[in-house]
Amino acid sequence: MSLMTLATTITGGHDPAYYAGRADAYDEHTTGATLDELTTRAAHITDLHDPMYAAGYTARVLEIRHENAARTATEADIAHHLLARAA
Repeated sequence: MSLMTLATTITGGHDPAYYAGRADAYDEHTTGATLDELTTRAAHITDLHDPMYAAGYTARVLEIRHENAARTATEADIAHHLLARAA
């Protein structure tokens, strides 16, 4: 028996190019592009591509930056608590 995969509809009134930009940034990050590389690419894409594509790409890059900052803060907090227990 197989399960049907449902594709969600585009929400929020965004252009499909917006989601294409997000997907490309996600794929490039997943295949190993660093945050600095993605930021540089986002700047180039802003000048060369459809504005909605650039907005989607840049939005995903900013989300990756926020995810990294949250992960760093959490790891620092855990390390701080572990060191406080050890002392």
